Amino acid sequence: MAGVSGIEQIAEAFARALADGRRAALMPYLMGGYPDLETSAAIGLAYADNGADLVELGVPFSDPLADGPVIHAAATAALRAGATLPAVLEVAATIARRVPVIVMCYVNPILVRGLERFADALVAAGVSGLIVPDLPLEEAADTREACAQRGLAFVPLVAPTTPQERLARIGATASGFLYTVSLTGTTGERSGLDGGLAAVVARAAACSQVPVAVGFGISTPEQAAAAARAGAAGVIVGTRLVRAAGEAPDPAAAAGALVRDLSTALSASPLS
Repeated sequence: MAGVSGIEQIAEAFARALADGRRAALMPYLMGGYPDLETSAAIGLAYADNGADLVELGVPFSDPLADGPVIHAAATAALRAGATLPAVLEVAATIARRVPVIVMCYVNPILVRGLERFADALVAAGVSGLIVPDLPLEEAADTREACAQRGLAFVPLVAPTTPQERLARIGATASGFLYTVSLTGTTGERSGLDGGLAAVVARAAACSQVPVAVGFGISTPEQAAAAARAGAAGVIVGTRLVRAAGEAPDPAAAAGALVRDLSTALSASPLS
């Protein structure tokens, strides 16, 4: 959207979700280049067609330390199939014509390309924000500044185990939204959410001026609705969708149907 910064696009997406009657914005995750580049773009468009408010787009990396086995395997398959950062950003550009895209990229591909060049490439692709899961607060200043100069959201992560003083420092630096991990461990499907999620969300929200989005371990419509009831302004779903992309004969149709169910659950979820 010409003239509108990535930070503004994300804020508008969260606001639209509420205006449309959803308790939280839905942000499905997509591994760029999986099962192949063309199909991954089709999956992203299916997300947009079926109720996604934003899309988190992963850049495949060989050592994705925050990710569980399903997403790790998808990254490996995408790399073996020839997915590159420029090609994944072409996927981002396709999806960004429909909904805001937040790129999730480990720090090594950023360093290889060069921070300024990388940030410029995000802007050229129409990307709205950046998540770097292995970049700690103490080393993030340059990346955060490069994003700020370009109107890109720099989205940090916090966890249930983040100490209060550190949480306050991280929350104060967040733009776009604050990615709040629902549990300890890596990404992946779980049978249920932690009963203390509401307290985790409230603690994160008290430390930041941007919406709190909850991810890790959310895979079903019921869990998405529970996250919204716990106070999450955004719900991120990844592993279940990536698994569908790898198992279904028509990955875009299967992933789109799952997103539709998730969106419906967020629309119907009561506040209490």
